[in-house]
Amino acid sequence: MALLKVGSTSHYRMGNLCRPLILSLYLGLFLSLSFSTFATPRFDFNAETVSAYRYALRLQLKEAQRLSDVAKQNDADNLAPYLVDNYIDFLTLYFDEDPAEYKKRKTQYVMRIDKMQQGPSNAALTLFSQAIIHLQWAAVKIKFGDKISAGFAFRDAFKVAMQSESRFPTFTPNLLITGAMQMAAGTIPQNLKWLSNLMGISGNLQRGKAKVESFLAASDPWARLFHDEGVFYYVYLQYYLLNQPDEALQYVGKHNLDLVNNHVFAYMASNLYLNNKQSQKALGIINSRNNSDSYFESPVWDFEMAYAKLYALNPAAEDYFKRYHASYRGNNYLKDSWLKRGWMYLISGNNAKYLQCMAEVKRKGNTNTEADKTALREALLGKTPNTNLLKARLLNDGGYNSRALQMLQTITPASLSAPEDKLEYTYRLGRVNDDLGQYATAIAAYEEAYNLGKHRPEYYAARASLQIGLIYEKRGQNAQAIAFYQRCIDLRNHDYEDSLEQKAKAGISRCEGK
Repeated sequence: MALLKVGSTSHYRMGNLCRPLILSLYLGLFLSLSFSTFATPRFDFNAETVSAYRYALRLQLKEAQRLSDVAKQNDADNLAPYLVDNYIDFLTLYFDEDPAEYKKRKTQYVMRIDKMQQGPSNAALTLFSQAIIHLQWAAVKIKFGDKISAGFAFRDAFKVAMQSESRFPTFTPNLLITGAMQMAAGTIPQNLKWLSNLMGISGNLQRGKAKVESFLAASDPWARLFHDEGVFYYVYLQYYLLNQPDEALQYVGKHNLDLVNNHVFAYMASNLYLNNKQSQKALGIINSRNNSDSYFESPVWDFEMAYAKLYALNPAAEDYFKRYHASYRGNNYLKDSWLKRGWMYLISGNNAKYLQCMAEVKRKGNTNTEADKTALREALLGKTPNTNLLKARLLNDGGYNSRALQMLQTITPASLSAPEDKLEYTYRLGRVNDDLGQYATAIAAYEEAYNLGKHRPEYYAARASLQIGLIYEKRGQNAQAIAFYQRCIDLRNHDYEDSLEQKAKAGISRCEGK
């Protein structure tokens, strides 16, 4: 790829040849000593900077930092390596979630924005780089619970990105950032709409998607440079915001992404396969990745392995949970992981260790994520789950649907005395049959689950409505799908409310073609 430069150093006139020789010598000496003082900051994606950026995106952060430092030493006025430094901070904090590192690195946020603002006024990268930095810190701040600050960072990213797109319409990476943010803004939950309106953030799911796809189809040098980053954005947005998991994972397979040597892609794919009830594929990716010590060590791999093993009811999950809890320094999904570790002990018959894990759920982590809120509510409730229902749930979550159905068939509904168990049993029947393609049976069970759970705090009634909507959408019956998506949105005060509302709003947008 050709090296990419924006702006140039200042040029100096050495004087007229008819001037006295002594004056020429004096000026030459003065300018050679003062050149760096008058040099103009600019963006130069030279060999070191491009390599540093690509190493960062593969999660080989030490080499990325080394090359970035070399680029800065070779040319102190090159702004590009400082942008790469922000990628390194972002990926470190995103994958490690160490509060001490966050405290140390977050001071760089404003300093880097100030640095980028020194770039040439006629360069698209001057604005684009600021938008990237704001957006990355918005994501990091959410991870660390600074939600208000994250909202302002997202607003600033949105504002600068739209300004960049307006001033530099032919700079294709603008499409990636503005498109992604418009997609996210288009699915903001209703209870946060007032904040987005106050901040001037608006979005449209389909227009945002079209922008990102236009960027990925572009072939200019800038589009090629940022292409892998665009793939990462697109796959996650398609999976979560568009609620098109199959299409997102088909994209991964079709484009032959390097899931061995690129740990960011490996994490993305394994995480999405795991969330899409394909834990066997997730295991294959995790086990096949390059284990060289040149890669950033992260506890996320033990986290992913623990869940994948648990979904298969494999006792080996214990070792991965232990390693994860020993090395993870963050707080997100900590309550949920202790709950899942407790479930592992429960299904293996170790009730004492299960209770110990429930105590850890109450004691550790935070409730910034909906999964952690749900875990804490279960631990505080103090009710031990029905073991066979739990096994059916885990097997279904892992994609072992035939085994899950067999487990449900061992349960006599009349034997379930607790209302929440009857509700879960009915919902699980719907979900397993849905995954097996038995849609009529699934819809009937989902409707029963809705009626049993619409006034309860569990998420089953809302999720059942969402799933019926998805079935009708697959059939092209968009009006019926919208009705069930809206029914999901209308239910309040239940687990996973924000995420289910977001999925339902995305479904309505798809059906309405917006």
